[in-house]
Amino acid sequence: MDVGGRIRRVNSDDLRGVTVSIKTKCTATAIGSLPYAEAAKAVDTVLASIPDAPIWPQLPRLGLNEQMEVQYSEGIPCVVVDQDKKRMYFQTDGDHSEALATFYEQYMAAMDPDSGNGDCSALAISPAYSQGFHAMESRLKSLNGASKRPFVKVQTTGPCSFALTIVDENKRAIYYNDEFRDVVVKAMAMKCRWQIQRYKNFAQKVICFIDEPILSAFGSSTYVSVQREDVVNILKEVIDAVHAEGALAGIHCCGNTEWSILIDAGVDIVNFDAFEYADTIAMYGDAVKKHLDRGGILAWGVVPTSVAIRNQSVESLIQKFEKGVDNLAAKAGIPKQQIVEQALVTPSCGTGSMAVEDAEKVFLLLGQLSKALKARYGF
Repeated sequence: MDVGGRIRRVNSDDLRGVTVSIKTKCTATAIGSLPYAEAAKAVDTVLASIPDAPIWPQLPRLGLNEQMEVQYSEGIPCVVVDQDKKRMYFQTDGDHSEALATFYEQYMAAMDPDSGNGDCSALAISPAYSQGFHAMESRLKSLNGASKRPFVKVQTTGPCSFALTIVDENKRAIYYNDEFRDVVVKAMAMKCRWQIQRYKNFAQKVICFIDEPILSAFGSSTYVSVQREDVVNILKEVIDAVHAEGALAGIHCCGNTEWSILIDAGVDIVNFDAFEYADTIAMYGDAVKKHLDRGGILAWGVVPTSVAIRNQSVESLIQKFEKGVDNLAAKAGIPKQQIVEQALVTPSCGTGSMAVEDAEKVFLLLGQLSKALKARYGF
């Protein structure tokens, strides 16, 4: 093994782009964060509104440990979480060979397709970093009867967003350190597998979202040195890990981006802000058609996670959804029935920064929208 991290990926290339063949039929799920300071309340809201595809709630109001990147930092070598300064960074100077060797030994023991045991607990997320994960797991255990839910969803900060956001001791994004960027990618892959392993008994199929908000800035002057091929390969590695556990891999980006990147990476579910950017998905009509024809899913983030929610109703959201679907069908030559059969509906982003009453309306309308669309299309 090369401690520099060049060990082969979890799955072979023939698993990428495999036909999903699951019809989600406008089932509702969500992104991740909720604005509560009590995990039990967040769990109640999730299960009441999206019982067919619940998520575990991320709770950023609980403090630094539950912020988007910090929440996934446990077990990653050379990470420093400074509670006093409310920040996290990588300490990359000095001799870190032993820490990296230990990490890669853990990775190999869990992830190598020939000799790994699949145990990713070295990268577990403890209750100190996610009360919501463990609260939802406990609740689902108590509710778990003879029949499983259709879906349950977990989520991980995407490796690109993590590595381009978190810096080293010199305030340089860790993405530009090849050695530690590889560590981040493999750590996020293990985080995905560990979560899926913990939740797979609660549903017929686990969905794992890789949250990549930073991709909305792809191609901008800020990230001009970030190459498309590198992004695709980074995402593929994490997607392969999700597939290794038999789960569906989704990528969430809450802004506009080059959507074909996600599809070229072999993702099963493309999640986009369909309230503000529904037209952009049709700009990549050929790629989207390929995605749907191989069984892929579009997750329409049609429920806004801004103050715009105050003026929305189920009827207005149906109109927004159908306008986007009709536009895609017309421009990409995809049958409308295929699009809606292979659709999920979601909020446009997380609700963690919203007022509680606004977030509760998001979830209420989300659940009602799903039911209305299922009735409308005979699902």
